[in-house]
Amino acid sequence: MLNYYRTLQLKQLSVMMLLGLLFVNGDAFAQKKEKNKGKVSATEEKAPIPDPVKVTSVEGITEYVLGNGLRVLLFPDPSKQTATVNITYMVGSRHEGYGETGMAHLLEHMVFKGSTKHPNIPQELTDHGARPNGTTWLDRTNYFETFAATEENLRWALDLESDRMVNSFIKKEDLEKEFSVVRNEFEMGENDPESVLSERVISTAYLWHNYGNSTIGSREDIERVPIDNLQAFYKKYYQPDNAILLVAGKIDEAKTLKMINEYFGSIPRPTRKLQPTYTVEPVQDGERSVTLRRVGDIQAIGVAYHICSNSHPDYPALDVLQGILASEPSGKLYKALVETKLASSLYAYSFTNRDPTFFYIGLSLLKEKNLEETKKTLVSMLDGIGTMEFTKEEVERAKNEALKGLELTLRNSERVGLQLSEYMGAGDWRLIYIYRDALEKITVDDVKRVAKYYFKPSNRTIGVFLPEEAPDRVKVPESPDVDALVKNYKGRAVVAQGEAFDPSPANIENRTKRGQESNGLEYALLPKSTRGNTVRANITLRIGDEQSLQNKATISQYTASMLNKGTKNLTRQQIKDTLDKLKSQVNVFGGGNNVNVSIESSKDNLPKALAIVTEILRNPSFDEKEFETMKTERLAQVEAQKSDPQALAFTAFQRTMNPYPKSDVRYVPTIEEDIENNKNVKLEDLKKFYNDFYGASAATISVVGDFDETAIRKVISNNFGTWKSPMPFKRIQAVYQDISPSNNAIKTPDKANALFLAGQNLPLQETDADYPALVMANYMLGGGFLSSRLAVRIRQKEGISYGVGSNLNGSPFDKSGSFMTYAIYAPENAEKLEKAFFEEIEKVVTEGFTADELKAAKSGWLQSRSVSRSQDNELSSRLNNYLYYDRTLAFDADFEKKVDSLTPEQVNSAIKKYINPKKISIVKAGDFDKKVGNPAAPSVGGVGGSSKN
Repeated sequence: MLNYYRTLQLKQLSVMMLLGLLFVNGDAFAQKKEKNKGKVSATEEKAPIPDPVKVTSVEGITEYVLGNGLRVLLFPDPSKQTATVNITYMVGSRHEGYGETGMAHLLEHMVFKGSTKHPNIPQELTDHGARPNGTTWLDRTNYFETFAATEENLRWALDLESDRMVNSFIKKEDLEKEFSVVRNEFEMGENDPESVLSERVISTAYLWHNYGNSTIGSREDIERVPIDNLQAFYKKYYQPDNAILLVAGKIDEAKTLKMINEYFGSIPRPTRKLQPTYTVEPVQDGERSVTLRRVGDIQAIGVAYHICSNSHPDYPALDVLQGILASEPSGKLYKALVETKLASSLYAYSFTNRDPTFFYIGLSLLKEKNLEETKKTLVSMLDGIGTMEFTKEEVERAKNEALKGLELTLRNSERVGLQLSEYMGAGDWRLIYIYRDALEKITVDDVKRVAKYYFKPSNRTIGVFLPEEAPDRVKVPESPDVDALVKNYKGRAVVAQGEAFDPSPANIENRTKRGQESNGLEYALLPKSTRGNTVRANITLRIGDEQSLQNKATISQYTASMLNKGTKNLTRQQIKDTLDKLKSQVNVFGGGNNVNVSIESSKDNLPKALAIVTEILRNPSFDEKEFETMKTERLAQVEAQKSDPQALAFTAFQRTMNPYPKSDVRYVPTIEEDIENNKNVKLEDLKKFYNDFYGASAATISVVGDFDETAIRKVISNNFGTWKSPMPFKRIQAVYQDISPSNNAIKTPDKANALFLAGQNLPLQETDADYPALVMANYMLGGGFLSSRLAVRIRQKEGISYGVGSNLNGSPFDKSGSFMTYAIYAPENAEKLEKAFFEEIEKVVTEGFTADELKAAKSGWLQSRSVSRSQDNELSSRLNNYLYYDRTLAFDADFEKKVDSLTPEQVNSAIKKYINPKKISIVKAGDFDKKVGNPAAPSVGGVGGSSKN
């Protein structure tokens, strides 16, 4: 599963940068009769609300049940200054009937359109500085908010979720707008051939069970669903007896339970009876095939096998087998296909599902490669899985990789609080612990058994059907009785709790210890007690200058990427195995004049993890085989961008706004130039670049969390304090460039989704007097959670875009900043989008923002800053940057004070001064020759809660 998500992150990075958490919508008005719905008359006598009943407690999480059937999980974590409310409904695409595909996901959108007591949910989420989302998947739908841990915020979140559980509007006029929003989201996935291929393969593998349907649904069903059907679906499944509420973070358990019963306990238990789904996918009786023909720049192969459900005893062994086959770089399939250059990338995954699920293997290869040769090798390998020999070392390696991911999740109450939704959908939240326990016990024999049982040609979807005289088939076992499985499960000792840490700038500053080594390296250390003794660290090496780095952009990127691919003392595999055993995550990336390392570990393992990082940074081997493999992978990634609207638009926009000379390290190459640069880079270039530039004389290191301060100071001094840079570092000055406005369209045939980027360079520095006012102006224009001006107009009112927003930045050193906006949309809506965009910009510039808007925005923005400082990874990154900026957290306190004192006049004056609609440049990419669909069909536009994020 790890390989799959890593691949998706690489493929969809630009999209995710745009969308962030933009998944849902809201509406500010409701009819009077809807406002009165559910009220009790003065003559009616309310029945007493029963007290919650405790069910069980496992490793710090306690389950209760209310009188109406609502299950409640409480997970106190005093080390967090945040709280997360996550409500999961046991309804997903598995529960949809004929003509209802996509209904669960569509309903997820509609629930953000407002309820009786909360008519404008996006605005409320922004006002409370929350980090919200809503997601729909095969077995469940969930909604969550993470916010600063105050009683007022917690009461608001509980009131919000209890009200929209039964009092959401689900209005016809909102649905008519949301059709286009969801279609726009649907079209996003249609741009990626590999994503479409996986959908085709899986739908071919399933003939009857709903797991064969995409969660986002059929376009035809989405556009035609009657409002009555959607309302009935909502009333049937959005009820307390079909939901699990989880509250995690800094909470008082007894007080929180009392509040939950106050807000949810009065909701009556429904009288309807939910019938369990009963469709069972029949045994597959031979290979199935699917061929997809679309515009694209790479080739791809996908394979699916039917396997058991997550709760079945075979599942952990199949997960281990997945790692043995596909993990990079040790995987058997990876070595046979990627290292031999038959394929450019390979991944595998399976899902945490309630019913028997599937095991998916995907790979991509360059267009000029021989697809049949690659497919032949793949099929030969797959046919041999049942008789493969597996070593104890391979099994332990795959187990360590999977266990590391679990442990990193279990250390963090926010991650656990959200990840449990998957296991709730699979049958019960305690399955996460049962899975972990079973995973630890997997043996070589277990892996051999499941490999032999499930990996048969007749159970595979890939090629053509072949008749056989004696078919060898797989009957996937039924899911076990989950209630019986978890009934007496007690779990292990509760993970160590952390301190109640105050995330205010003053407290952070008082707790932070800074220092400098003789070579110039600076460090910032913030020791504090954390849940699970976790610790986060960042290391940044700053190298070279504008002159010395000329014509070295690609070389610098390759050099940084090769650091963790092997050292003089450790192979790439040994590095990975060691970090997996240490349950530590290390990421190395960089380019240009900096190299970055991020580390997530624990108190006991941090010194050993830092030793690995030291080995990576100071003794890279630059192995030729690893270099050639990485070069092939990068070429495939760049080739895949040649017809991708997002990549083409981003590249063109960056080139428009930052027209540096071709020799400059900041120069943005065209995709064709990027391909050529990747082809021309040589291993000797990397070795020379490393020897000429790498050192720690201008480095910064930050560490936040549970660690031994004295020991870590010693590690920093011994490992990095004497490492001098062979060439001095000099900051590359950011220069403001006044760009002439332009409007450029890039045509990408057969791509259903388009990207719009617009912006203006600004002579702006973070220390400028106008900067706080511009930050708030941007927050209200397009930076907040869907309650911004652009989101309300373009997404909520007109349903043109799935994701729309804006960004503002200023340099910490120079008067060089930028304002940028973005939107994703259907290409046929291009003119409509631009018209709405410019009308809103003009309105803001000429009329400004109201006092009420600013008051609400300041409250939400200030709370979001506190939430950000409560995340140790974000705090470590900030401390690291501030060493370079020569700042302390007093800057944050002063900046937030300035924001809090802003008046509407100051904000409106600043935006008039800096933002000029006539100077805005536009770049858009999409299939603009595409004809508008059948005018008789419902209008379809685009934005909403993606199937799964």
